[in-house]
Amino acid sequence: MAVAGVMLASGAQAQDLTLAPILDARLRWEHAEQDGIPKDATAVTARVRSGVNATLGDWSALIESEATLAIVPDYNDGANGKTRFAGVADPENIEINRIQVQRRWQGGSATVGRQLIELQDQRFVGSGSFRQNQQTFDAARVQTTPLPGVSVDVTYAWGDHRLVAAPRGDFRHGIGGDSVFALAGAATPIGTLTGFAYLIDVDDARVQGFRQSNQSYGARLAGNRKLGGGLTLSYAGSYAAQSDWHRNPNRYRADYYLAEASLGTAAVTATAGYEVLGAGRGPSRGATLASFQTPFSALFKFQGWADKFTITPPDGVRDLYGTLAATDKKRGLSATATYHRFTSDRDVRLYGDEWNLLAAAKVADVTYSIRLAHYVAKGFATDTDRVWLSADWAL
Repeated sequence: MAVAGVMLASGAQAQDLTLAPILDARLRWEHAEQDGIPKDATAVTARVRSGVNATLGDWSALIESEATLAIVPDYNDGANGKTRFAGVADPENIEINRIQVQRRWQGGSATVGRQLIELQDQRFVGSGSFRQNQQTFDAARVQTTPLPGVSVDVTYAWGDHRLVAAPRGDFRHGIGGDSVFALAGAATPIGTLTGFAYLIDVDDARVQGFRQSNQSYGARLAGNRKLGGGLTLSYAGSYAAQSDWHRNPNRYRADYYLAEASLGTAAVTATAGYEVLGAGRGPSRGATLASFQTPFSALFKFQGWADKFTITPPDGVRDLYGTLAATDKKRGLSATATYHRFTSDRDVRLYGDEWNLLAAAKVADVTYSIRLAHYVAKGFATDTDRVWLSADWAL
């Protein structure tokens, strides 16, 4: 929504300067119970993002702040020292979330500064926007469509501002490194085929001793088909090979596989999928972080909401999952139920089972939701239950 327009004249040429406000807020209650942790966690947090986007012709400049307040701080946020409580990854913070300049042209754009980067399904690079604090990157990014049906997206990132505090204990200092994300996609008769390379450099010894640095190369195919009778079939498949990179002391190779299919109508969709983050091979076999890792991922979207696999175990993880989702757009209602069965990639040992449930309703400009995660350990980690109540509002 534009709130101001200023006419700038230069000879016979004139352009409008448009200022658009950015404002969204979330109030959330989260409760976590985890076997082996002395105290259950209760976190009541409020998050506000505010800023402005200024546009003049093909140019725009954006600045956005982010502030998270812990109203009830009975939880371990990873940096507050409350280790007797179960973990909730929503630390208090005040930071500049985004500050960027962008130039657009027909068929492309270039963006420089602190920005959100969400690539494909966010398995490798994402914002993690479910948590109160987003992940953003100090980066230069170019997106272009040089030919019809062909896209190129290349990013150089020199800083990562994560969902939790950096090693210095706050958000003002990001984690440095020289990372490159490169994708090239082409439309085919069966879907969009995209080749990708993710060179992730986490260049801070306090972050797992450089062990999160890796290089992944692969491809993803995604498409859909109308089947008649209101039915749509959607599908995606992906493969990647990963190895150590830059100053990572581990020496390993690991593979990634994904196969997913959905069948549904406008109201109901059923999804089945199988995702594998492989165990590592090579001299560092079995070592911590010597399996397929995705440190820049939007982690909450994958492998269950109980946060058991945010770091891939040394023997890898296989996730067989199914989801049933229902939506009533007229009434603003939605509900989903997902089941996961987790096993190791090496030796195929049962890790555990997890159920994820979600119900949401939009009333006026506010979306209310309740989520539940129930993880039953069978050989990995411990039983964990999480419940969220949230209210989201955006201008």
